[in-house]
Amino acid sequence: MNRDPLEQRTPYAVSPPRYSVSHQMVTTAFELPNFRITQNLGVVRGIVVRSRNIFATIGAGLQTIVGGNITVWTKLCEDTRADAFEIMIQHATEIGANAIVGARYDATEVSAGVTEVLAYGTAVIVEPAGGETSYRS
Repeated sequence: MNRDPLEQRTPYAVSPPRYSVSHQMVTTAFELPNFRITQNLGVVRGIVVRSRNIFATIGAGLQTIVGGNITVWTKLCEDTRADAFEIMIQHATEIGANAIVGARYDATEVSAGVTEVLAYGTAVIVEPAGGETSYRS
C-alpha cells in the first residue's frame, strides 16, 4: 500500500494539518516503546460505510461454489479497513497529534449488504523518553 500519508481521505478538512501521524506511530498498545506521552488529545476515528456491488456479489457467489478464499470480498474488506485507518490518521493529524495509541477496528452491518467499518484510537503527543529533542521538531 503506497499512499501519501497527508492525502486527504475525509470528505472535509476539520482544520489545516499541522503534524503528520506516521503509520509507525500507531499502535494497539497503550504506550510506544522509547516514547513518553506528554498530552492526550482524545479519541479519533475513521468511519467508512461500504456496500457490495452486484458484480462482486455474483463473482463471490461463484467462488463460494468452488470454495476457498473469496478474493473479491477479501479485497473489499481490506480496502475498507485501510480507508478507515487513513481517515483516523487524518483526524489525529488535524488535531495536532503525532501518535495514536489503543488503536482498534469495529464493524457493524448497517443494512443488508451495507457495512460500517470504524477505526478508532486515542490521539496523543509523544516525545522521546530519553530526553532527546522532540519528535515533533
